[in-house]
Amino acid sequence: MPRFKMMQWRKWSSLLLLGICCHTAQAQVTGGRFAMEYLRMPNSPHVSALGGMSVANPGQDISFALQNPSMMRPGLHNQLGLNYNAYYAGVGVANLQYGYHVPDVNTSFALGVQYLNYGSFTQTDAIGNEFGDFQARDYAITLAASRQYKEKWRYGAALKFAHSSLYDKNAAGILADVGITYNDTASLLTIGAVAKNIGFMVNKYNPANSSEPLPFDLQIGISKRFQHIPLRLMATVHHLYEWDVRYNNPEDVQNTNLFGSSDSTTSEKSYFVDKLFRHFVFAAEITVAKRLTVTAAYNHLRRGELALKERTATAGFSFGLGLNLNKFQVHYARSFYHLAGPYNEIGINMQLNKLFNTGKWGERVHWSDSYQDWQ
Repeated sequence: MPRFKMMQWRKWSSLLLLGICCHTAQAQVTGGRFAMEYLRMPNSPHVSALGGMSVANPGQDISFALQNPSMMRPGLHNQLGLNYNAYYAGVGVANLQYGYHVPDVNTSFALGVQYLNYGSFTQTDAIGNEFGDFQARDYAITLAASRQYKEKWRYGAALKFAHSSLYDKNAAGILADVGITYNDTASLLTIGAVAKNIGFMVNKYNPANSSEPLPFDLQIGISKRFQHIPLRLMATVHHLYEWDVRYNNPEDVQNTNLFGSSDSTTSEKSYFVDKLFRHFVFAAEITVAKRLTVTAAYNHLRRGELALKERTATAGFSFGLGLNLNKFQVHYARSFYHLAGPYNEIGINMQLNKLFNTGKWGERVHWSDSYQDWQ
């Protein structure tokens, strides 16, 4: 009898939910079209608290440099960000980000590592005979660089290597992000734009098939802080390359006539407002104490994809807390994907040049240098 893989239901359901949470509504219409969907996942609790994406937040957090490479700057020199969290069904998610400014070339660099461990799976045949265990993992390594242009502009690019391992199938891709940022410190206004995941597969899951497309996205964000109120408002527009990212659910069409056929007036609705706001993520961040910030965000696409029609609850909302100390930042996020339960994350950022003194060697490589965050 030919073998085939029968997976533990709990683990495979977590993989399915992971894909749903990360892809767009367009991906629901053409499910399975994209490889490396995990690249859409937020890379830190701070980003999660802001709705899952943030390309124009000038806050002093190294994780934003992996959202938009032009956000990397001298003010993030020698900052290390770490987080490891348990996703749904025990899937492990880890992220590392590190920034370093090199004054000799007037360029700021960032390194990012993303890792997902889906756990162990039991391989069986059709009648339940076991043939051992196997594991599934994904990871991506990113190297970004950014430079200043004139007084208020920065531009940057990131190169990524993404790898996926599922049983005996492996895939790899080379991708790039390109971004620009306009930051006006006088008016406390920041605008960022980034094209994400431009690339190609170098190793396919199945060599006999054509290359799988990658999860490209085009995003623009705006951030405004008020002069006399410790409040920052943000909006991010995503999937700008395609207007209709709404999933046309057949269950929304009602059978209303005598013979039980579909009411065409229901299926032909334009849903203009819904289609428009599925491109938006709205967020707000307020400083309630000298070192404590509170964050809240709303992602309409996530709510539209994952909320139950009968009980929408808080799907699409996310909240967070940030504690900003002299040498450390601690961030916590609580994201509501589905009625099944929220996703809780915690992470820490460390200012390494304030924690470790490297002596004369550090002076030569500018380890202990401090730089102005924004000009």
